Amino acid sequence: MKCIILAAGYATRLYPLTENFPKPLLKVSDKTILDWLVDDIDTAGVIDQYVVISNHRFAHHFTEWALRKTQHITVVDDGTSTNETRLGAVKDILYAIESLHLYDDMLVIAGDNVLDFSLTKFIAYAQQKGTSAIMRYYESDEKRLLRSGVATVDDTDRVLLLTEKSPAPASHWCCPPFYYYTRQDARLVRKGIESGCGTDAPGSYIAWLCTQTTVHAMQMPGCRYDIGNLASYQLVQQTYRGIVVG
Repeated sequence: MKCIILAAGYATRLYPLTENFPKPLLKVSDKTILDWLVDDIDTAGVIDQYVVISNHRFAHHFTEWALRKTQHITVVDDGTSTNETRLGAVKDILYAIESLHLYDDMLVIAGDNVLDFSLTKFIAYAQQKGTSAIMRYYESDEKRLLRSGVATVDDTDRVLLLTEKSPAPASHWCCPPFYYYTRQDARLVRKGIESGCGTDAPGSYIAWLCTQTTVHAMQMPGCRYDIGNLASYQLVQQTYRGIVVG
């Protein structure tokens, strides 16, 4: 299984902290955000390659980070250098898949989120379902729903509809940027783009995919800390206590 880590953004809301440094390599407690994610996922023992997709400006930072890790990590430079010329998350996923021929089951995650639960639970859930999968959590704040992916699911966890940044969200099930693709569905990313799925938000491909095949949604078993600005980063640094085992 492969793990694609989306790290090509520019985190402009965290300037000047991230003006010349990538957000996923900021430290929370004694580890970088990316260390927390990779070290946790690796405990599942199923990932044989991690792929960090970066922009050109920050790629060397990730390459230096990868040299210090024991996991098999490949850094891919998508060639963009500014926020205005970024490819968008779905095109970055396609770029990584096609550049490295990654036609395998895969975990696709945003590299800038801090979690207090293990992503190994999500991997196990998707493998048990035998389909592509997403996560969901109940979000009561209407304003946040307007800025997020929102899913409608049935009583078997099947995703009936997923929208990104809809002006009229159909439910309160908010979807964080963590996805599992079966190897069959990983081969359809280009088709999704050519069929008109959005390319900026990472959930846009899954929004298209759930109209083509079965996708399940696991209820998130803990909290996700989205570091969107300097205040939220400072708060996470003060309050984060690591991943809860069990």
